[in-house]
Amino acid sequence: MQKSRRSFLKKAAVVGSVAAVAGTAAVASSSESYSSNGVVVGKSPKKEITYKKTKAWDDFYRSAV
Repeated sequence: MQKSRRSFLKKAAVVGSVAAVAGTAAVASSSESYSSNGVVVGKSPKKEITYKKTKAWDDFYRSAV
């Protein structure tokens, strides 16, 4: 009984370490193909506006402080 547990744990450790190495290699190879560090670069001519000064925003900031 004790030997079968040990052999199972050894096999599980080997399989787990092989899977971890394979997963790390897959992530490393896929990240090399992108030169923008995961940032999607589009071709849209529009500028992204995240804030526009309005009365509603002024009221919100006054109440938040």
